[in-house]
Amino acid sequence: MTNHIIIKNKLSNFNKKIRVSADKSISIRSVLFASQAVGTSKISNLLESEDVLNSLKTIKKLGIDYSKVGGVYKIKGYGLNGFNIKNKTILNAGNSGTLARLILGLLVKSKTEVKLIGDKSLSKRDFSRVIKPLRQFGVNIKSKNSLLPLKILGTEFLRPIKYQENIGSAQVKSCIILSALNTPGITEINSKSSRNHTELFLKFLKYPIKVIKKSGYEKILVRGLKQFSSFEYEVPGDISSASFFIVLTLLSKNSKIIIKKVNVNKSRIGIISILNLMGAKIKLKRKMIYNGEEIADIHVKSIKNLSAVNCPPKLNSSAIDEFLIIFLVAAKARGISKFKDLGEMNKKESKRLNLAIKFLKLIGIKVVRIQNDINIYGNPDLILSKKFEMKNFLKDHRIFFLSCITALTLGGEWKINDRDSINTSFPNFLKTLRMIGAKIN
Repeated sequence: MTNHIIIKNKLSNFNKKIRVSADKSISIRSVLFASQAVGTSKISNLLESEDVLNSLKTIKKLGIDYSKVGGVYKIKGYGLNGFNIKNKTILNAGNSGTLARLILGLLVKSKTEVKLIGDKSLSKRDFSRVIKPLRQFGVNIKSKNSLLPLKILGTEFLRPIKYQENIGSAQVKSCIILSALNTPGITEINSKSSRNHTELFLKFLKYPIKVIKKSGYEKILVRGLKQFSSFEYEVPGDISSASFFIVLTLLSKNSKIIIKKVNVNKSRIGIISILNLMGAKIKLKRKMIYNGEEIADIHVKSIKNLSAVNCPPKLNSSAIDEFLIIFLVAAKARGISKFKDLGEMNKKESKRLNLAIKFLKLIGIKVVRIQNDINIYGNPDLILSKKFEMKNFLKDHRIFFLSCITALTLGGEWKINDRDSINTSFPNFLKTLRMIGAKIN
């Protein structure tokens, strides 16, 4: 079977209700927390993507059994530090930075050395951000140039730390929080505001964690060595997956969509705030709180006139995975859109800021970059008519999604390679597009 798709036709005049894939961040966290709970946890609507399946394989290698019965995953945990780790254990995180960084936090008491590896993309990503605090806890880590492969050996003499996290990385913050679970005393993290799924999940589990919000920062206090019981959890829809259908609808003619039961955690909906500043009228309806997370149906209508945005940097962390598709809207907006301090985009599965600029220039959009700031010169009349090919070397699922949405909204004849990349986060992406009416060969 070929690993590419062909799109030749734009999409318009649709009015649909859809569900998108389950939240990847929460899916991974639910698996990891279940592995540390006492008893058998039941997780429904778990995202069955490569990153999450690698999370299940990882806990299995660490001695945690799981099964799937009627769509529900049952995971039997033995409490904190309940792993049964064999000698010469090798864990493969695949493409998942979330899994790789968070599992290190659960290995801080391992009595035998564990080797962590990943795919080519993950092996290029910097792990110094988590190596530094883990060593402060007393953990022994071996790594060349702070890259994978990495070897970790835990200690029985963990010490609580006080750590300043200035990047705004939820993965770094979560790694420290998970390390603190197995550490006596109180660990304090002063963190730049970022996604808070880990903190909300622990509150749902009634774990003694305290979050004190400050201006742009949070002080997080975690008391270690407190066991928690097994749980039942239904994973909500993923805003990152929903974002592509939000933009597809905005940029298509005479179209409406309702995306049902999506996680609209305030630390994740920067894309909605930014697009509404540009003239979109995206609405959240049927809001409810579910185990600490806010869930809603997202209502979107196509918009003819979109305006440029001077994006407030305070929204960066809540839209970091969605800037690729936000830039596509900026390309069709009237005026010059300005985005600042986006260096974190280059710390993802690929150097996304660099690739975004190449992509925009490919479709004829002027972009000016000064270090990690970019200005996008929008063209409301932009219509594509020539042939485009997106090559395999990109190897980034969100670049694949972006290419599809561009083809379906701006036109042209597109050959988009690396179809298998969708398995990282949204295996049903193409099926959902076809359900709306997209013609994909």
